Amino acid sequence: MASVEVTVRGAGIFGLSVAWACARRGARVRVVDPFGAGVGASGGVMGALAPHVPEAWNALKAFQLDSLLMAEGWWQAVRAAGGVDPGYARLGRMQPLADAAAVEAARGRARRVPRRIGRMRRSGAWSRLGGAVEPLSPSGWVVRDTLSARLSPRRAGSALVAALRALAGDVVSEAPDAGAVIHATGAAGLAELSAALGRKVGSGVKGQAAVLRHDARNEAQVYAGGLHLVPHADGTVAVGSTSESDWTVDGPDAQVEDLIARAQAVMPCLAGAEVLERWAGVRPRSVTRQLLLGEWPGRKGHFLANGGFKIGFGMAPKMAEVMAELVLEGRDSLPDAFRLTGLP
Repeated sequence: MASVEVTVRGAGIFGLSVAWACARRGARVRVVDPFGAGVGASGGVMGALAPHVPEAWNALKAFQLDSLLMAEGWWQAVRAAGGVDPGYARLGRMQPLADAAAVEAARGRARRVPRRIGRMRRSGAWSRLGGAVEPLSPSGWVVRDTLSARLSPRRAGSALVAALRALAGDVVSEAPDAGAVIHATGAAGLAELSAALGRKVGSGVKGQAAVLRHDARNEAQVYAGGLHLVPHADGTVAVGSTSESDWTVDGPDAQVEDLIARAQAVMPCLAGAEVLERWAGVRPRSVTRQLLLGEWPGRKGHFLANGGFKIGFGMAPKMAEVMAELVLEGRDSLPDAFRLTGLP
């Protein structure tokens, strides 16, 4: 390919997304990853794209909301460029409410933060409480939203690779740095950065999930007591996930069986569904749980794009665009909380 203007280290969701955003702006881009595209945490099975609750609003929640609002058009552009469907669909989410206290808390949320709820409503995000049939809800009530969406992590990675190559970008296993360098190397990158700086900036957190055969491709996803159930376009439902800071087994273990049992309790239609896959991976989490974006202090021409943890796919569209603006145009619109200099 022609001389490279941007080298992206890491072919996970952050690396591929920022590479695509740079290529769309006319940059010549090369993504380098010895393990290939969409491996590790970005090769998972969940793909839940959902907003945070509006209380305790902060830079991360605002950034995520903006990213979710732009996601549909952004992924449509990826699909149009490369011809690969990322499995995106904005079908909403249901959250069963456990008891009367949870119902009152949901109603109180609408009373306490009307302006932010209003913004979400205008975007189709929050609707009124309604009676639940499925999923099972102890209170008989659920909160429904129409902003939440899903995509297939693996198909999204393939779609980004195809879109990038359609613009003469490339994904390779080895190559020297050339041009601006964006480090998007996930949990391993956080460990390397911590060692280089002599202080902990983040670490890996293991997550486990499962894939069940059940065709609910046109149904909303479900969030119940920390458990996500995400129907996908291929006639499966992804169930997850755990968050484990310490573990002894790298692959799936007994905890994934608990996820499956909990999912079947919430959604009786999943009882007896064939388990197609049990998955485990390590996701990158910064010490502040914020994204880690921006210039690498003391390394001119080097940048960071890390810390996606459990919401990396939801954050990817806006993250990619603001990083491309910073690297290629020198326009810095990053929240201070996301910078390396803002970490404790």
